[in-house]
Amino acid sequence: MRDTRESRLLLVLLIAIAFALITVDIRGGEDSPVDGARQAAATVFGPIENGVSSAVDPIGNAVTAVRESGDRHDRLARLERENAALKAELGSDDRSRSRLAQLDKLLSVSGKGQYGIKGAQVIAIGAAQGFSWTITIDAGANDGIQRDMTVLNGDGLVGRVTTVGPNTATVLLASDPDFTVGTRMEGSDELGFASGQGDRPLRVELLNGKAEIKKGDRLVTFGSQADKPFVPGIPVGVVSRVDPSGGDLTRTLYVTPYVSFSKLDVVGVVVQAPKKDPRDTVLPKKPEPTPTPTVTVTVTPSAPADGLNQREQ
Repeated sequence: MRDTRESRLLLVLLIAIAFALITVDIRGGEDSPVDGARQAAATVFGPIENGVSSAVDPIGNAVTAVRESGDRHDRLARLERENAALKAELGSDDRSRSRLAQLDKLLSVSGKGQYGIKGAQVIAIGAAQGFSWTITIDAGANDGIQRDMTVLNGDGLVGRVTTVGPNTATVLLASDPDFTVGTRMEGSDELGFASGQGDRPLRVELLNGKAEIKKGDRLVTFGSQADKPFVPGIPVGVVSRVDPSGGDLTRTLYVTPYVSFSKLDVVGVVVQAPKKDPRDTVLPKKPEPTPTPTVTVTVTPSAPADGLNQREQ
């Protein structure tokens, strides 16, 4: 071929096409679009390439190095993806175990109280509902949920249903300032009304201003007429502070709720009330008192002095 302008342009074009195919092949890796053509060409031109390989070894080695570098990068990226997927799977397992533990506690509480419940999962918190302390659960009218049903979890009282959609429902939490529930003291049966105070303890007004109440006493729900919005016997919390009576008709208590309202996940909606009041049977076992260590001091008589021994002799 003579060195003409057309031949030079053809050579430049062929070189450009060759580099383009090399680039596509390298980026494609194992799924390269030219893989089939490469295999066919290898069958036809393999013997010829072996004969002239010594002349092109530097270029071939360079291309091989680029390809191997790409393969290593692909393997590293694949390993990173597999590692991330494994971590996600392990995290999912941890979350599943946590939910299973919550469900076990919920079923234990519902069994003790003989509550018929519909399990649900928290899918949103109060930001979607305004500034009130609320959650959204993934159960609604299609699941038999109605307004003014009691909501609990494995620890105790969560709140009550306020709004119901076909597949979701809104629950007003017991910590909301607009929330009020009738309570009954364990053992003494003193009645009162608990109100939410946000992230502070519940405020309870006992009807008996002279009631003997102490820190550590426990409360359950008293229940409502026709069991709506509250069924009886659900654990509410533990008395953390008692205001002096001062001769008032009522007495004010502050109660730490059993439920951690910032960690809600699995809950149950009471769709069937118990046939009889479970009273205090749903309350958790009281913690065993920590024994106070005692120190015994043994006094060993000292030996008599030498002078005294001599006088006695």
